[in-house]
Amino acid sequence: MKQGLVLDKVVLLGRTLDEYRRYFALDLESLRGRRVLDVASGVSSFCAEARAAGIRATAFDAIYEWPAEAIERQCAADLEHVVEAVRDLPTYRWDFYQSPERLRGFRERACKTFLADYRNGAAGHYVAGRLPRLPFADGEFELTLSSYLLLVYEDQLDYEFHRRSLLEMMRVTRGEARLYPVVTFEARRSAHIDRLRADAGLQHLGFEEVPTDFEFLRNSNLYLRVFHR
Repeated sequence: MKQGLVLDKVVLLGRTLDEYRRYFALDLESLRGRRVLDVASGVSSFCAEARAAGIRATAFDAIYEWPAEAIERQCAADLEHVVEAVRDLPTYRWDFYQSPERLRGFRERACKTFLADYRNGAAGHYVAGRLPRLPFADGEFELTLSSYLLLVYEDQLDYEFHRRSLLEMMRVTRGEARLYPVVTFEARRSAHIDRLRADAGLQHLGFEEVPTDFEFLRNSNLYLRVFHR
């Protein structure tokens, strides 16, 4: 029997710029003027907040095919389900959020900020599509980020999806990619990591598990750095 959060689909929850900074140990000042891609960005406010801070951010997600009203409804439904589901699970630490109600507040603020930007016709930096394909040029971005999709959804997304998605992310990235977290919803390290490291077709890439100072899902205090050798 699974001990962590059980999901039968990828849920639509937003994260803030500050949460991204903690997830990925980002130096925001050094990213000013640089091109950054957020893959599977969903309703996160990272793109809106980063652009306001002078970062040339682009968000990519399948939901950008939807009108804002449909996105808002789905986000509200997913948020209600997840907040109630994690309330008493032993696989979460509440040091940062303190309570399910404060967690809900973070998620609602992220979604509200995203929707305001999305509704203002910011289509140029919200790009619709689905992994494992990215509609961008080779080396278009200096940094690519992806949170709470790859690795954490190990049961729903198979190894081949991870492999193809990572190859595509690195094709469009001339710098490095960072994936967070490196654990599944059961708070165990994803088995896909060692397979990626050992894959003969990925030996041109390097992998490093880097400490970060954030841990909500237990053992999620690392991100996976992927770089060109």
